[in-house]
Amino acid sequence: MTITETGTCNQLTDRFGRHINYLRISVTDRCDLRCVYCMSEDMQFVPRAQLLTLEEVSRIGRIFTELGVHKIRITGGEPLTRRNVIEVFRQLGKLDGLKDLTLTTNGTQLDRFASELRDAGVKRINISLDTLQQERFSKITRTGRLQRTLAGIDAALAAGFEKIKINSVILRNRNHDEIIELVEFAHSRGIDISFIEEMPLGIIGDHDRAEAYISSDEILDIIKQRHELLPTTESTGGPSRYYRRTDNSARVGFISPHSHNFCDDCNRVRLTAEGRLLLCLGQEHSVDLRRVVRANPADDAPLRQAIIDAMTIKPRGHDFDLTSQPVILRHMNSTGG
Repeated sequence: MTITETGTCNQLTDRFGRHINYLRISVTDRCDLRCVYCMSEDMQFVPRAQLLTLEEVSRIGRIFTELGVHKIRITGGEPLTRRNVIEVFRQLGKLDGLKDLTLTTNGTQLDRFASELRDAGVKRINISLDTLQQERFSKITRTGRLQRTLAGIDAALAAGFEKIKINSVILRNRNHDEIIELVEFAHSRGIDISFIEEMPLGIIGDHDRAEAYISSDEILDIIKQRHELLPTTESTGGPSRYYRRTDNSARVGFISPHSHNFCDDCNRVRLTAEGRLLLCLGQEHSVDLRRVVRANPADDAPLRQAIIDAMTIKPRGHDFDLTSQPVILRHMNSTGG
């Protein structure tokens, strides 16, 4: 066991000596958008009766913090579309061992919830934004209106979170010509931006992932045509590699599962909305925590032990391959974005 920055013992160490201190929790696989890299157009969602209850989500989050996890990110689908989800943030925000409570969102609901989230203890928010053009936004999201996400970004800024970051998935011949504009949009508002290589999860049918792929290095080269960037050793506890502009303090991050595999120092596990603990984004190794929770409603010991035991099946890394059909058939919205 190791001692975390919060002073608690980290009991979650896998076979490769990696200490797990970061949990991503999906509270729903549903979303009010249908982004082409995230889900198919005719998605079949998990029946609501099969989802973890909000009380179960909070309970599992508490046990993870007792085992040494100090960062929890709430994801979806779009997490803010789940009814009464703010209660999960309130419960997790009270946990003594939790250093960092964060959210990934598409921004469409932030004009309603930003202030409540801040009051509940959310420190940082990642907001997905792939284009600044309404027509493209409609094509990429299939259903969305750009103005709702932009209004959400404004609401987040007004609420005063410690950090706000834009996440952008760049697809060749879809939005790669907007890389500079996205950087300058974010930095003009004092927001960091990270570019994410598309991950081959689920069959999407919208585009050929190999043809649409654009590497982090190519994106970096495009940005350097306009701005000088210097690499940093900064980290927010996830897989992003960061660069800083030399003319101000703004950061550009890259999440590069293909070109710069980040598996060797993986510190993360994921809890799906129906209660599967995924030990790797790109593998199917998992444990059914919903079954454990419901079989032991008043006893945390079996749940605690199931989480500890799950570390023994965490694989070394993923096997992503853009040139073949996805090995992982679950979509990103089912995994937790």
